[in-house]
Amino acid sequence: MTPIDILILSNGPGEVTTWVRPVVKALREILGNDSEKIRISVVLSPCPNASGKEANIAISYPEVNRVQSAEYFWSFLLWGKTVENWDWRKNGVIIFLGGDQFFPVVIGKRLGYKTVVYAEWDARWHNLIDRFGIMKAEVAAKVSPQYQDKFVVVGDLMAEANLGESIEGKGEREIIGILPGSKAAKLAQGVPLTIAIAEYISVKYPQTRFVIPVAPTLDLPTLESFANPATNPVANYFDFQGGSLVQENDTQILQTVKGLRVELYQKHPAHDLLSQCSICLTTVGANTAELGSLGVPMVVLLPTQQLDAMRSWDGYLGILANLPGVGSSFAKLINWWFLRKKGLLAWPNIWAQAEIVPELVGKLKPQEVADLVLDYLDNPAKLAQVRDNLRQVRGETGAATKLANIVKEEVMKMA
Repeated sequence: MTPIDILILSNGPGEVTTWVRPVVKALREILGNDSEKIRISVVLSPCPNASGKEANIAISYPEVNRVQSAEYFWSFLLWGKTVENWDWRKNGVIIFLGGDQFFPVVIGKRLGYKTVVYAEWDARWHNLIDRFGIMKAEVAAKVSPQYQDKFVVVGDLMAEANLGESIEGKGEREIIGILPGSKAAKLAQGVPLTIAIAEYISVKYPQTRFVIPVAPTLDLPTLESFANPATNPVANYFDFQGGSLVQENDTQILQTVKGLRVELYQKHPAHDLLSQCSICLTTVGANTAELGSLGVPMVVLLPTQQLDAMRSWDGYLGILANLPGVGSSFAKLINWWFLRKKGLLAWPNIWAQAEIVPELVGKLKPQEVADLVLDYLDNPAKLAQVRDNLRQVRGETGAATKLANIVKEEVMKMA
């Protein structure tokens, strides 16, 4: 076989863990482990949700030969040079797994490589990209007939996450996941609200395990500070008395004044844990996409007790809301406007164009939210229906292997 370079373009933590990981495994299974024949490189592009650990995560995959971090991306895109001055083989394939779909167009032309794009919801540059692996047939519905042969339905890469690992001690106990966010604007309300909800649930179900999958960008002392009314006055809106870190063997626990113990899970990604949760309490954002892809029921929370605290908008709105001096006023105005115009917020609901998981917006009271969660726990059929609805809005499984087979077809043309 002619030596081949496979260059994977990706960006954020979700893409690196849920897209890149299964794809590189499938590539090695199909194309072999001989790096003299097939060399796999990963180049990361900037992402607003990046943790800064994406390069370390990618290079930890044994299937990957070399990785360049996002800070060096623009010089590579513009001038074609990596920071370590990588060599490139004559023949290769670029696989797009996150970022801007124009990136493989530019880099593919420069290197003379074939281009394969994984398109979850939208496919672009039909005339310039060689092949598309798409999540669902609807992605190609509006594509010109002359490009239809480039499109193959591969399914949902997110569903390829390794869900086989067990969580020690689950037994017959319910597990409820708590995802309060990773940025200060969400944590200020999310931490005290969700843990206060958990305290109410634990009264009826005292054997329930409550677990927070800690975001890789969040350190435990910072998380603890948001659970302390002295350092996070927003907690008082929810009558939350506070909690502090304790360690039991190798497990970090956030123990509340009322005695609730919340386990802090620091392995990333946390798909093995989340997949075993009966239900999750989560803020609006990427968490809802991850849970939806795993088929995990959720209650999505957007508390408005302190409009000024919700400064986690992206783009121009986020810039305005965080301006020195006037940012607070902008934040309140933006959030007031948003609440009046609110549509569907959670990603599964946006995918389905219907509220298949509950979205709670307003001055949320922990006991009322807890009653909703308890109703789901008391009615397993309702939870099962939510799981079924979540699975129906995603694509079929086996996407990584199907995408790798598309790459194999392009590689075989070069033999």
